[in-house]
Amino acid sequence: MVDKYHLTKDQNLFLAKKVLVSNIYNSVRLEGINTTYPDIKTILEGVNVPTLKLDEINCILNLRDAWNFVLINIDDEIDLNFICKVNPFVSRNESLEWGVLRNGRVGINGVDYIPDIPNMDDVKNNINDILNENNATTKAIKLMLYLMRSQIFWDGNKRTSMIIANKILISNGCGVITIKECDIKEFNTLLTEYYNTNNDEKLCLFLYEKCIFGLEINS
Repeated sequence: MVDKYHLTKDQNLFLAKKVLVSNIYNSVRLEGINTTYPDIKTILEGVNVPTLKLDEINCILNLRDAWNFVLINIDDEIDLNFICKVNPFVSRNESLEWGVLRNGRVGINGVDYIPDIPNMDDVKNNINDILNENNATTKAIKLMLYLMRSQIFWDGNKRTSMIIANKILISNGCGVITIKECDIKEFNTLLTEYYNTNNDEKLCLFLYEKCIFGLEINS
């Protein structure tokens, strides 16, 4: 994979802020929450939507806070410590613990694969290995998929992983990554295959071709 976009950091921050509501909407739909774009926009503007449950509203507001944290700290180094700082914004009041590595077994719905209980040294080494990849887009996609499959936290792994991938892309001017509602079924099918086989080739290609967006700047 090569970087699809070559923006300045300021251009990429502008893009990320411009599509923030859409990005949160796509993430919420990926979590299976039945809502609409106007609902998301309304909640982010501080107005209640009575058709949504409290935990669904909490998920939306948590994503807003996680994105705000990352955009404010866009220049911070990506490492396990930073990832652990993002997870509490994503999963607070949703899981047993947040911001610390999972210390018990979990299963993933619909797959045979059962992730190991994460070992801190192994996780750090795997993250460092991925961050030594050749370019930002490869780092972002590979790290996102590793964190999803490893399930290092009790909850919010998918959302945390995608926000971390976006931080890598944005800080390097390489666009944003989001899975549009029309692509969710294909993504879930490929993700299930990846979970069961640990072969990310097809999923990486799908994400690269369909899920990374940027600004077209005339020089």
